[in-house]
Amino acid sequence: MQLEDVRIFVATVNAGSFTAAADQLQQSKQYVSRRMASLEETLGVRLLVRNTRKLTVTDLGREFYDHAQRILEAVSNAEEAISERHGVLHGALRISAPLSFGTRHLSPLIIEFMKLHPRVQLNVELSDRRSDLIGEGFDLALRIGPLADSTLIAASLGDLPMTACCSPAYAKRYGVPASPGDLARHTCLLYGKEGTTGWEFVIDGNRQMCDVKGMLVANNGELVRDAAVADSGIALLPYFIVGPAIEDGKLIPVLESFAPPPLRLSAVYPQHRQGSLAMRTFLSFLQERLAGTVVRPRVQRVRHD
Repeated sequence: MQLEDVRIFVATVNAGSFTAAADQLQQSKQYVSRRMASLEETLGVRLLVRNTRKLTVTDLGREFYDHAQRILEAVSNAEEAISERHGVLHGALRISAPLSFGTRHLSPLIIEFMKLHPRVQLNVELSDRRSDLIGEGFDLALRIGPLADSTLIAASLGDLPMTACCSPAYAKRYGVPASPGDLARHTCLLYGKEGTTGWEFVIDGNRQMCDVKGMLVANNGELVRDAAVADSGIALLPYFIVGPAIEDGKLIPVLESFAPPPLRLSAVYPQHRQGSLAMRTFLSFLQERLAGTVVRPRVQRVRHD
């Protein structure tokens, strides 16, 4: 039995299909399927039941999966222990992060980390969906906003300031809200499911939710930003998404006196990965590099008249 086949089996179970596993492993679907057939032949048991709709793990497959995870974790720990003694970091990390934040802030950091630690293999997935770390085999994920109760360990990476904004043309045509309550008379561009529950502002020192409505709901902040630039309404987004458009004069801030509460940026990881030297090194690297870089800079106020 080859260790590579064990890795592919665990990845296949986590991904839920040969196709998804092949994408994650950057291999062909045929190669993944062939290696799984070889593994089953070596063990003399059926581990996976294949059909056109889904992949099912047999009872023996589930038992083997539990052993396989411990084997891979032991191998990873052994590799990291040796690398630590020799001063060269080894290992593999599978990372999940939001799309917009990943392309703007994480991408250059990934490249820098690779140069510092060329023996660490990185598998990065950028997506606005919330990944299942344990079920999909991620070592670490970046999360923006409140964290759901779970067994995951969370580490704060800082706050992401929020900005309500619209285009100059929208402001000229419809005016700008003088207070959050005025948003009920405006067209709002809603970001994610949180946007449909209302927007939160600080009014007289207290956090308050304000009802908003609009014809656009999207799970991608850049799409919402582009709609705002195109004079379609008012958006409430993290500053790192709208900052360049504000600096270029394509968008103007509104309701600045009511300071929408920032969103917390967190790194979360499974408990069984807290012993990973590669994971701890990457987390420390993120905390150091992101400190102070995601804070909204001062910009000149723009007159709306």
